[in-house]
Formats: sequence, structure tokens, C-alpha cells
Amino acid sequence: MNVLVFASRKGGTGKSTLAAHLAAFAHKPSRPCLLIDEDPQGSLDLWNTLRGVNALPFKTVKRSISDVLKTAKRNDVEWVFIDTPPSMSVSVTDAIQNATLLVIPCRPGVFDINAIQETIEFARRVRTPYAVVINGAPPKRGDAQSPLVTAVRESLSRLDVPVWGGQITQRASYALALGEGEGASEFDAASHSADEIARLWLAIEKSVRAINAARGGSGMHRVAA
Repeated sequence: MNVLVFASRKGGTGKSTLAAHLAAFAHKPSRPCLLIDEDPQGSLDLWNTLRGVNALPFKTVKRSISDVLKTAKRNDVEWVFIDTPPSMSVSVTDAIQNATLLVIPCRPGVFDINAIQETIEFARRVRTPYAVVINGAPPKRGDAQSPLVTAVRESLSRLDVPVWGGQITQRASYALALGEGEGASEFDAASHSADEIARLWLAIEKSVRAINAARGGSGMHRVAA
């Protein structure tokens, strides 16, 4: 079983958004997924409720995330998506320690880079593999990314932080899809948003395969991501 945790001490980075879009893309009868919403705001829960009959399997944590994950593993869940509140509370640190891969969304800005460092330091301390995903980025011009995104990548590189080579662009279609209880690929399969989510999912799959193969080297996913 693979556990993806979406965490950042800063609010508004897009944890719930990425968890929802990726889960909608990944879930299939042959690849059962589980959503866990640990954020009291309940954004992931709301989105899943909007899905109606297409709602994904969903759990809340009453006592310990470990108990929920043990049950999920017994039920042959393949992928777990955990949304967390913008803090480093006990519930968040517990989730990170149980993660196969920690996904840290980061908007391109100095405040965001500063805010994610506490999350990164904790992941390093407990040896949880992690990667930063640049979210809410300005659109590319052709194949050229925004100077702002370039600056963020350079800053994170100096901190020796693994960053996904793609980006999640600031697009209205992401929010519109969520409002309909859908993921980007369900809302418009031919859209740039759907393509970005598909590319991110492929990178996550490659990273998780590398992590599972290594199990002793928490940096192995860097190559895939």
C-alpha cells in the first residue's frame, strides 16, 4: 500500500486541491484508493460529497492514523491520499511518519519557500521521502517557465530540496472542476490542467516505485521526480 501525504505549514498552498485532482485521476476499480481528510476545514470531504454516487472511499481519523492505515491495508487499498491542516500538529507529524511519499505544494513566493522549510526539516529528521510541487504557477510562454518559477527552483536547489520538474499552473479549470465534484481529467480530459495532473501522477508513481525498491535510501525518488 502506498500512502501519499499532502502537507505544508502554510495555508492556501493547494494541498486539498492536489489531493483531490490526483485521487480522481488515480482511482479505478483495479486500483482502489482511499481519501483521508485530517484538515478540520474539511475541503476534501466536501469535494468528495459533491461527487455523489461517484464518491471515493473516505475515512476520517478518530484516534490514530496508523489504525486507519492498518485497516486500509487489510482491505487491499492500493493508494491512500491524506490531506492535512496547515500546521505541524501531532496529527500532521503522525501522517508524515506513515507516508510513503510526502508531497509539499509550494506557490512561487518567498513566504511559501520559508513556510515549507519546517515541514522539510521534519521529513528529513524522520527519513520520510518528500518532494516539492510548484503549484499556482504563472503560465509558461511556450516551453519557457516564468522567471518567478525559475527563481523558486534555484532557491530550493540551493537548499538541496527535490522538486518536481513540472508545474501546476494557476488555472480556473482546477477550481471549476472541484466545484462540480470532479478532477481535472473528468472535467475536461483534453485540457492543460488534465495534462499537468497526469504528468504529476506519472512522476509520483515513478518516485514511489523507486522508494519501494530502495526502502533504505530516502532520496532515491529524486531521480524519478
